[in-house]
Amino acid sequence: MVRISVTNMDESLAQFLREHHIRAVCLFRNNMTDEAQLKKLTSDLRAVMGPEALIALDQEGGAVVRPTWVPQPPSAMALGASDDADLCYQVGAAVARGIKALGFNWNFAPVLDLNNNVDNPVIAERSFGANPQRASTLALAWMDGSLSEGVACCVKHFPGHGDTNVDSHRALPTVNKSLAELQAMEFAPFQIAVSRNAPAMMTAHIVYPALDADNPATMSPTILTDLLREQWQYRGVVITDGMDMQAIAGRYGVGNAAVKALLAGADMVMAIGSREAQTETLAALTEVILSGQISYQAVQQKLQRIRQLTDAYPCIDTDYQTDAADRLLMAHAWQRGLTSTGDPQPPAKGSRVRLVIRADAVSDGVSESGIRADKVATMLAGLYDVETVTFSDAAHFDWHSLPQDDRFVILASTVRIRYGESARKSWQPDLHLVLWNPFHMLDIQAPALITYGFASPAIEAVRAWLAGDVSAQGRIPVDIAGKRH
Repeated sequence: MVRISVTNMDESLAQFLREHHIRAVCLFRNNMTDEAQLKKLTSDLRAVMGPEALIALDQEGGAVVRPTWVPQPPSAMALGASDDADLCYQVGAAVARGIKALGFNWNFAPVLDLNNNVDNPVIAERSFGANPQRASTLALAWMDGSLSEGVACCVKHFPGHGDTNVDSHRALPTVNKSLAELQAMEFAPFQIAVSRNAPAMMTAHIVYPALDADNPATMSPTILTDLLREQWQYRGVVITDGMDMQAIAGRYGVGNAAVKALLAGADMVMAIGSREAQTETLAALTEVILSGQISYQAVQQKLQRIRQLTDAYPCIDTDYQTDAADRLLMAHAWQRGLTSTGDPQPPAKGSRVRLVIRADAVSDGVSESGIRADKVATMLAGLYDVETVTFSDAAHFDWHSLPQDDRFVILASTVRIRYGESARKSWQPDLHLVLWNPFHMLDIQAPALITYGFASPAIEAVRAWLAGDVSAQGRIPVDIAGKRH
């Protein structure tokens, strides 16, 4: 599977795909401008790659979505906070309807990682929770909804990315747990997914010394073949996470790493780096196949698993007729996830309010950029007399420089990164709106409203709560007792 850099098919791309017999592409937001453009691109890709094309994206929900004009789904943890499997099924189905109409037949979701580490820099609200059984029930209900609409899912990141404090996009994490601990927690959702015949599974770029001290899961025969294929008898497609990530490319080289992944048991490698990196990957895979280091029979087994995926979930044209209903569904689901801590009370309508918020909207490299300050200010201005104070760096913002007056102070947290010592010690808002990483509520000693995301329906849910139209009934699906800094 490759990544492309364009928004429209050109002859160079078509020739590259045909020459190398590539029929799997993952699209990102830089490939998308609007509905008409995206449908034309996926149609052209399908025409070039043929009837067994796999056109994929990450449409998890929350901050990890690519097209933003389709109904915006809640993050996994927002759904975990509502603890409603039927709602998860409905949301998964609605996500599938939206992306299928745009030409996709494979979604790299849902996340089965258990967020049992509040310092995890990359999973957080992407997880359905910390309890293996409950998170599995909700995530796989979401998966069933997607499958019911004809879009393949890919559960991730096997065998579990939740208990890390390192982002594998930037370095190689290690999970130092015993086999018994892994079986009780990290493995459990994936074992359940195997029993439920999840059509595909994505590997984690993480070392698990209890299983293989030398190789990350993506390149470990012990994990991908001995454990997943032989012990668990998994028969779906195994695809690697992006092989351009520093945990892999920076340590092993993309060609060498692709070979190791294929030999370890992966069916597909995700080459989402540059065209040069993709060419290097193709050359390395060609060499290992021609040399006989991987047998013809093994290659055919991998291709057969991929063929079963495309047969079951073909890439086809479809009409999407339920947009309005699905927007209402998503709005309801975001509201259901609203969670409060510390008994927050909204200021009375018409009050003088001071909004403190980061000036810019920052992507963490996986998720899209957070919400801009002006959008939050505009939402509040519909209810209050609002003064906005922005900062560019939380570590250097002097909270005590704020005027000591009668304005009700609202802090809105709009990035993934956690607050540092300075903010944790001195920031004292009257109300904390936690609009991305739920664990920001651990950093700031103030009553908080948690949304688990910043999509438009999440912000509308906040407005409805402030206006007294809805209550916050969600419960954070992670044990946070004693976790405050």
